Amino acid sequence: MKHLFFLITSVSILITGLQAQDKADIDYQQNTLTIRYGGQQLFSGKLNSGTSPVRILQHQQIINNASYQLISINAENGNVLELIGNITAGDESIACESAAPDNALKVVRHVVGPSHNLLNNAVYCRKNDWLLSFDVNITTAIIKPADNNRFDFTVKGREIIIRFLPKYYQKHRGLSYFEPSQYSTWKKPVVGWCSWFAYLDTVKESDIHKTADVLSSKLLPFGLDYLQIDDGYEQTPIGFPDTWIKPNKKFPSGLKSLAEYIESKGLKPGIWTNVSFADSTTAYNRSNLFVKNVNGLPAYGNWIGYVMDGNNPKTIEELITPIYKTLRSDGFAYLKLDALRHLKYEGYNSNAGYFTDKKAGRNDAFRNIVKSVRKEMGKDHFLLACWGIRPELVGLVDGCRIGNDGFSYAGLAQFNSYNNIVWRNDPDHIVLSEKEAFRSCTATSLTGSVFMLTDQPDKYNNTFLTDAARHSIPVLYTQPGQVYDVDPSKSAKIDLSDAEISGSGPRPFDASSTTTTGLFSLEINKPFENWIVLGRLDERDKVIRFKDLGLDDKKEYLVFEFWTKKLKALATQQFEPGTIDSLYRCQAFAIREKQNHPQLLATSRHISCGALELNQLEWKKRALNGNCELIAGDTYSLYIYEPDDFDLTSLDISNADILKSTKDGKVRTVTFLSQQGGNVSWSLGYRQ
Repeated sequence: MKHLFFLITSVSILITGLQAQDKADIDYQQNTLTIRYGGQQLFSGKLNSGTSPVRILQHQQIINNASYQLISINAENGNVLELIGNITAGDESIACESAAPDNALKVVRHVVGPSHNLLNNAVYCRKNDWLLSFDVNITTAIIKPADNNRFDFTVKGREIIIRFLPKYYQKHRGLSYFEPSQYSTWKKPVVGWCSWFAYLDTVKESDIHKTADVLSSKLLPFGLDYLQIDDGYEQTPIGFPDTWIKPNKKFPSGLKSLAEYIESKGLKPGIWTNVSFADSTTAYNRSNLFVKNVNGLPAYGNWIGYVMDGNNPKTIEELITPIYKTLRSDGFAYLKLDALRHLKYEGYNSNAGYFTDKKAGRNDAFRNIVKSVRKEMGKDHFLLACWGIRPELVGLVDGCRIGNDGFSYAGLAQFNSYNNIVWRNDPDHIVLSEKEAFRSCTATSLTGSVFMLTDQPDKYNNTFLTDAARHSIPVLYTQPGQVYDVDPSKSAKIDLSDAEISGSGPRPFDASSTTTTGLFSLEINKPFENWIVLGRLDERDKVIRFKDLGLDDKKEYLVFEFWTKKLKALATQQFEPGTIDSLYRCQAFAIREKQNHPQLLATSRHISCGALELNQLEWKKRALNGNCELIAGDTYSLYIYEPDDFDLTSLDISNADILKSTKDGKVRTVTFLSQQGGNVSWSLGYRQ
């Protein structure tokens, strides 16, 4: 077979200064295209062009310090080409979308397990921070996970374009401190309660005791395990470490005793601090520990007070280390570190001349403060940066409050590509109000974000509203299905953080309260089945096309709404979600490919519709069999789709009592209760 092959190398003059680690080696021999990067082969593809000669072009370019390498493959006669092969990546790699498709619904995608979504056109390697993608507008790309961070691909098109973007988040996305080989994201659920909106700064010791009592009985069994005390326990004016580690008179037993009480209830203690310093006497007496203004006096700013100098080891030793060493020793396992934006803006940016004169870096000072906190709290304790996007702290914090005070799901669409790649996104505390309880819980759970409630404990006696939380926790560990932000209006301005001198309100790059979509998709991949749960928070999208969710629209799907427990559709190509129930103010659709036998639609335990508690599910010998882990004393229901020609003949459940088995149309509901909880097996037998 004769091929016309051009590999263009003359473009090297365009990439003067390109570092070796930012460049992949590309080779084409005997119809096989290979790409090597960092001494490892990451791509191998066999090209099938029939009898058609092909033209292969390579181009490399640096734009804004980011490296772009492109390969174009064309058939001389315009015939369709096929490229089949595999991509081998490093740890924490994902199959994903690299760019927003044209004329499609805006859907925020997250994934549990290795993604099989048909929208995937790329592989992102987190360990080495590279993105390799196929252009989707002119080709058909199918990427399937194989094993051990290996992905198989098949690409067809009259032209195939491959893009390799090294240091993707660090340079292409502008996160200069992103060094993923140096840290891993937090893998465990972060579900808890915060005292701020419940009690503000009037919180007292007895409030925390009462809350711990209620949470331990009402929500701990379902997956809530952190209790975080917020502003109101510290002495004022805040200053030397004793003002933090020796609380005010509202907490007569002290912080260690408080942490012990929280732990005695099975919960993990959390605490709030900030990086402000308000004690003027100390600031002037120990002025060497602080940034100086143009008059040589301790610099002062709104919300930050006197500005601690993070480049001074004595400042760290005297003002930072003792606080967090003690809090860890006292038993606190979760830390919310506040006023960081003010330290950066009013503190360091507003006094840039001080750092210039000392030939010291403002961001170095900023990171030094947080590094010291991280060191004392330890990597096994969750550290939340608060508030607003903090690109300077990437790699140091486990989570980041991405927006203003008060819950907003908008940030979950404006920084969706950061979640569990850069850090865990925090949309702020959830208030279980009639208007927002189910919407907030749905968005937070389906994105795998930080999930913190903030009601006074008596609210959790309201069974209906508390159900919004109970059936949304714990959050599953997710990874983004997209390495772009569905609403890029905020992340595109991330580099402006070095220009701000006031943090008094949201900045142009902080998450807002409104966004371009209300659709949040969680793709679930289990050994026994793959399915999607789609959250719909408003009615702007009247028709949901399956292809926009990454499903094969030639197949037939069952669509079951989780909150109302109704079968919504049996459809191909698309479905109409209809009017949102006013009780819940949102919808969560479990979308499963229809089988030719009875099958599970959902379970009642969790919004993931089975992903949390199901260990096994199979259709075998005319029986639908399952195995799950249940909560003691919690009523549990299975929702089963039964085709017309199948009749239930047997129902067996171990380690639980059957409460009812009813059928409405083609949906059977089986409800049972396990008094002791734990492992439960069940089987529904049928005749046809």
